[in-house]
Amino acid sequence: MFTAGVDLAAEPKGTAVAVIEWSAGTAVIREVHLGVSDDVIVDIAGRVNKMGIDCALGWPKEFIQFLTEQQALHEKQQDFDGGMDWRRRLAYRETDRHVHAITGRWPLSVSTDRLGLTAMRCSGLLSKVSASGITIDRAGEGLVAEVYPGAALRLWGFDTTGYRVSELKREELLNLICDEAPWLDLGGHKTVMVKSCDAFDAVIAALTTRAVATGRYLTPSPQQRELAHAEGWISLPQGTLASVVQDSD
Repeated sequence: MFTAGVDLAAEPKGTAVAVIEWSAGTAVIREVHLGVSDDVIVDIAGRVNKMGIDCALGWPKEFIQFLTEQQALHEKQQDFDGGMDWRRRLAYRETDRHVHAITGRWPLSVSTDRLGLTAMRCSGLLSKVSASGITIDRAGEGLVAEVYPGAALRLWGFDTTGYRVSELKREELLNLICDEAPWLDLGGHKTVMVKSCDAFDAVIAALTTRAVATGRYLTPSPQQRELAHAEGWISLPQGTLASVVQDSD
């Protein structure tokens, strides 16, 4: 099995992709690429079993409805208070609320934070992946799943403080990961993972994607499924990092 992790940015600069090969009890990082274009991601999507993308795959349904209503300025508008609770419903997806309930942290809002620019690129990227013949499902049931490397690391028990901004923190964290996962062969990519937070997150995304591919992740409830297919669903891993190398249950 091959899994890919994509740390997506609004442009190729800041975008990284990692590919991990999985076999009986072992995992080897085969590829790590920086400054990645859509074409490279589409090519990799065509030769892996599962791809995880660190980016929102959609927007909140209520936010889309709000924008649509705002275009109909000639029609009488219904009163709304615009208060914080209402704004939060527009700012966050059902999956964001789920992640907050599980981890105690809010993901970035695709509606109101800079993540929106990256999500626009992601939408175009997914259209290209789809045009290549690959079925896209925003709930993660197809080739592509939405992943959140930072949350995955915390659920696996790691302290993520400062790792995005400090090479020393990344090296310390990577050493702890390797201690926890002696089955993981970095394949000569340790240096780039320490130097680049994008490369680091791409590898964590690829590890998380293995958990999704083997069914070890938190799926949407029956009540959440409709919104998950429309808005996207962050696939949080279940179990320990050690369980990731195991085959499907």
